[in-house]
Amino acid sequence: MAVSCITPLASTMVGQKLPLGRVPSIQRKPFSRAYPARRSVAQLPINMALITDDKGITRRIGNHHPNLWDDDFLQSLSKSSGAPSDGERAEKLINEIKGIFNALHLNSSSTDDLYRRLSMVDDVERLGIDRHFQNEIREHLDYVYRYWNDTNGIGCGRESPCVDLNATALGFRTLRLHRYGVSSGMLQQLISKDVHFLYSQSNEKELRSILNLFRASLIAFPKEQALDDAKAFSTSYLKNALANINNTNLSKEIQFNLEYGWHTNVPRLEARTYIDIYGDVKTTNNIFNSKLLELAKIDFNKIQSIQQQELQILSRWWTESGLAKLEFARHRHVEFYFWAAGVCIEPKYSTFRIGFAKMATFVTCLDDIYDTYGTIGELEIFTKAIKRWDLRSMEGLPEFMKITFKAFDEGVRDMAREAEKTQGRDTLDYARKAWEVYIDAYLQEARWLAMGYIPSLEEYLENGKVSSGARVVTLQPVLSLDAPISEDVIKELDYPSRFNEILCLTLRLRGDTKTFKAEADRGEEVSCITCYIKDHPGSTERDALEYLNNLIDERLKELNWEYLKPDNVPIISKDHAYGLSKGLQLLYKERDGFSVSGIETKNIITKTMIEPVPM
Repeated sequence: MAVSCITPLASTMVGQKLPLGRVPSIQRKPFSRAYPARRSVAQLPINMALITDDKGITRRIGNHHPNLWDDDFLQSLSKSSGAPSDGERAEKLINEIKGIFNALHLNSSSTDDLYRRLSMVDDVERLGIDRHFQNEIREHLDYVYRYWNDTNGIGCGRESPCVDLNATALGFRTLRLHRYGVSSGMLQQLISKDVHFLYSQSNEKELRSILNLFRASLIAFPKEQALDDAKAFSTSYLKNALANINNTNLSKEIQFNLEYGWHTNVPRLEARTYIDIYGDVKTTNNIFNSKLLELAKIDFNKIQSIQQQELQILSRWWTESGLAKLEFARHRHVEFYFWAAGVCIEPKYSTFRIGFAKMATFVTCLDDIYDTYGTIGELEIFTKAIKRWDLRSMEGLPEFMKITFKAFDEGVRDMAREAEKTQGRDTLDYARKAWEVYIDAYLQEARWLAMGYIPSLEEYLENGKVSSGARVVTLQPVLSLDAPISEDVIKELDYPSRFNEILCLTLRLRGDTKTFKAEADRGEEVSCITCYIKDHPGSTERDALEYLNNLIDERLKELNWEYLKPDNVPIISKDHAYGLSKGLQLLYKERDGFSVSGIETKNIITKTMIEPVPM
């Protein structure tokens, strides 16, 4: 008799009292109003850029590179969404593929029915077309889960005589990501001490098994040693195997997964990459795979056309808002749009994507004002004025602050109006309070800089979780989704939830590990690294980075758990909030993606949002 299709994830979670707990809350002592002025010019770093404005005030600037995306170029992008027949062809393909999914229930072999179902689900997800087949995916995973064994795993089919590593690893990963209750314990015996003698680095089937083991290991929760071991083994194995692989496409697939993993792998980038790989590997003499590939290409180009139109809207807003006049600030609105568009694909969520790009733009402008361009006296007044939410409160402040506040205030109001359409209530005050807490955290850091004060790591992170901006850039876009969230449930997603805390903390930690050198060059000495070194006399920068990177790894495991555990938050809201955290990790994968939009970022944006997939 078939077992129940779904069991609560919590029932199989090992060690629910998660280790490496949150940074404890602390009581902050109020700052004296008589703190010293910022350091003199002579005390500033030698490569700090300084300017004198028209009122004779000396200001620091970050010397950020200009916007890489010409507005005229963006406005020139074609508004075509493909041939008129593409829509009809896509609908026909969707129906045909659904028929093939459903036919598996009647025509599948008992020796490979489990793996075939998992492989089909994995293919449509990696190709970025899974939203068309949600019912079929659920039915296939329910079927696989009936035969899942937490002790041994599964074979390729329901009647397979032995466990299969490939099917088990892919099954574990897929089932866990769809919130089925699965334990990782069975993977331990599949990576025994003799595993190096069991697998050949030249056998494609075995390489794919290890690749899926690696992919599974990244969906780890805290205290899952089996997955830590699986990750260590599979990473080493795949890196060594790359030198011996003759299959170029398999090599590309392995390289992509090793480079982007899970936490820096956004769906849009994966889809574009996998379309190329899939076309060469899986379409030969296979009608189902050919149909999948054709649909993926049509769908990708359709979504890309929508994103280009949204980019044009955002570009016009950027100019009309006046923010383009702020030459000292980073101009990264296109990169921020990609951050959202890379994880939120559904055409109907335009407000989410554009809204997020605007919120992230506000955060960046405010960051540049508080960190470098504003004087401490201006920042004190500016902070109070923002909290009055009235442009008249800006009287007497510099024009750049007035421009920023006007665009910022209008943007927060606009997003509140959009959120009211889906939430059925006014969320403006709630959003404003979140922004006020964020602004206070920025002012705190400006005061530390003015005083030359380096706090303890605990004190810094307590404030840094807020000043990371993760909460404010995520909150209103998520509320604009068509998923009503009650005032009680929002606390499970937003502050003070553990999910929100870890999301904010990982942003702060990851950001600091990539930006601390550039920020030190701009005179911003306070970072996780300097605070750690202060707490541990005699420690080095390398010691600090090792500690912080390990802390990030542990927190990302905890974020996996908070994301996938059962709760009352609408799945779509959680999916998109979690997706934004992956976009962030991608921006900071190699460098400070906020400040430096390098060639890699530009290539990714061009590949996913500018150049269509050849049909």
